[in-house]
Amino acid sequence: MRYYDIEVAGTKRALKLCPINQDLCIAAFLILGDTELTVNCAAALLERAPKYDFLLTAEAKSIPLVQEMARQNGDAHYIVARKGRKLYMDNPICVGVKSITTEKDQKLYVDQEEMEQMRGKRILIVDDVISTGRSLQALEEIAAAAGADVVGKMAVLAEGDAASRTDISYLEKLPLFNGKGEPLHCD
Repeated sequence: MRYYDIEVAGTKRALKLCPINQDLCIAAFLILGDTELTVNCAAALLERAPKYDFLLTAEAKSIPLVQEMARQNGDAHYIVARKGRKLYMDNPICVGVKSITTEKDQKLYVDQEEMEQMRGKRILIVDDVISTGRSLQALEEIAAAAGADVVGKMAVLAEGDAASRTDISYLEKLPLFNGKGEPLHCD
């Protein structure tokens, strides 16, 4: 097993390297189930966050992060774009997304009631890791369809080329790795 050591929000972790193909590996950042990491990252993101009305994220790994951000900030509600249509959803919006960490195309759904809640509001989009930016793009499409104003896009880590983006705020850079597990250059 190969690992990459990182410190984020004052918390050290060893991230397991996972092959995407024979020439490329990514480091698995598992915030899901890690209370210390979640609490510390939520606090660090909130320090940098613009004023917002609602947090918006995609199911599933970033849900605890957004939950903790909402708790620390005293927010009564946050919005999760679900990966499947649920029975409670009336006329949901559906946006397609292809993530680097998921084999097949996905769809994100937000219920009409939550779309109405977002209308005219300031939305802060939050994710655990931004890599290709496709999940962010899908969440931006949802916010636009709701008539909301995206005031910021944040993540714990920016992976690979995402680290050079100027439209996102993140806590730390995360390189991609070659097939031998050596970090590839990321600015």
